[in-house]
Amino acid sequence: MSEITKRALAASLKKLMKEKPLSKITVNDIVKDCGVNRRTLYYYFHDIYELLEWMFITEVGEAIGENKTYETWQKGYLSILNYLRENKKIVLNAYNSIDRNRLEDHLYDYVAKLIYDVVEELSKDINVPENLKKDIVKFYEIALTGIIIDWIKNKMEEDPQILTDKVSKIIEGDISRSLRKFEKKAP
Repeated sequence: MSEITKRALAASLKKLMKEKPLSKITVNDIVKDCGVNRRTLYYYFHDIYELLEWMFITEVGEAIGENKTYETWQKGYLSILNYLRENKKIVLNAYNSIDRNRLEDHLYDYVAKLIYDVVEELSKDINVPENLKKDIVKFYEIALTGIIIDWIKNKMEEDPQILTDKVSKIIEGDISRSLRKFEKKAP
């Protein structure tokens, strides 16, 4: 039941965010639209921003699915872009609100998880210290998330598939090369 209630609250928030800025939405607006009382929202979430975070975490996680391997990371990245574009008005509303850092932080987290699994997969047979693998993940996390943030700032005009294809071509094979450059040779 709690998952259904959370999703209903998120659906109300999304509906309201299509109509007015996040800063103008109140808890009363959400619970009235959802047909529950204030205590229900506060039972699950500390405030509207926590509800918004939960919504993005849940929905983007579902969009990425299992696309976190070397062969499928592009599908995962494209899924993030498609989700953001399908929810363009809501994303731009959140991004242009006073709390854009939360949205950016979550984007960094999604991309980091996506890249981490790719790095782990590619480094199975390569002896690379963990701290250096983390550095590689961080580099690609910053680069790929920066591209998404720039895309959002530019009103998500570019087609997600074209953007994903460009990113894929730019970094194709580079993660493997980076891992091999840091490989520790056995004495």
